[in-house]
Amino acid sequence: MTKILIHAENAGDMSAALSERFPDVRTRACHSNADMLRALQDFAPDGVYSVRFDNSAPFPSEPLLAEGGPRWITVGGSGCDHLGQWDTSRITVTNAAGVGAAMMAEFVFGCALKFTLDIDGLKKDKSDRAWRDRVMTPLMGKTMLIVGLGHTGQAVAQRAKAFGMHVIATRARPAPAENVDEVFAASELPSLWPRADVICLSVPLLDSTRGLVGAAAFEAMKLSAVLIDVSRGGVIVPEDAIAAMRDGQIAGAAFDVFHEEPLPKNSPYWGLPNTIISPHASAVFDGWGEASFEMFLENLERWLKGEKLHRIVDPARGY
Repeated sequence: MTKILIHAENAGDMSAALSERFPDVRTRACHSNADMLRALQDFAPDGVYSVRFDNSAPFPSEPLLAEGGPRWITVGGSGCDHLGQWDTSRITVTNAAGVGAAMMAEFVFGCALKFTLDIDGLKKDKSDRAWRDRVMTPLMGKTMLIVGLGHTGQAVAQRAKAFGMHVIATRARPAPAENVDEVFAASELPSLWPRADVICLSVPLLDSTRGLVGAAAFEAMKLSAVLIDVSRGGVIVPEDAIAAMRDGQIAGAAFDVFHEEPLPKNSPYWGLPNTIISPHASAVFDGWGEASFEMFLENLERWLKGEKLHRIVDPARGY
């Protein structure tokens, strides 16, 4: 009998839904990293569906990928950097890439508009009961730089064109893309930073993207630029981002991901000016869990039939 382990906050409900749809599959729910570690040992699952949510204990990536472990692992989100490297001849890893792309794109533009419309200034005017003349800053005609043209990057590009923006982007394998005016290789980023009015970081965390945005990048950006990071903690060099915001090297930034999560209370990020801090929540919306799990169930049906799975992750590329 096929055995599936479900690791999520609402793993019990998911397990019940799986059993109803696939009565011949044995399932077990676990609600913490420690519980998951025990289940890997005494349940010995064939497949695992996992959502990272528990910070009380380290994520058991080594036992999960060990010899004799599950043959198939599904990450409930898109990023797989917490798994490390795996042997593709022995383990297949899939994800839920694209499940939160539309929400993340809305988040990106919500953050951008917060700065371009000076929402903080408007709030202060209201608080002061002051009728001050204002001139709005349009997005139309501005340049959006998207670093990473995956599902999220493409969703951002679509909305950027709706705002009338000029869209430039980088991708691992440069090729023309819908809603993008110019596509470049990542190696050309140094020449792109100075062109951008709004920058969206939406790349996976790989050796090639770790520390991608550091002091040199911030120095190359426009003073009026707005940076929005919905990638992974580690793509930006924290010390350089903190220094850049303190020194006013760019006009504003929104950070949704961090090298250390949850962000410690004593982190300098909290006190930075012109900065939005969000708890890795840009892709989280009402119904996200159900949509992600439905992707998994559809893949499970394919797996049980011996068909090729959707959204297989290449560990070398990170997606």
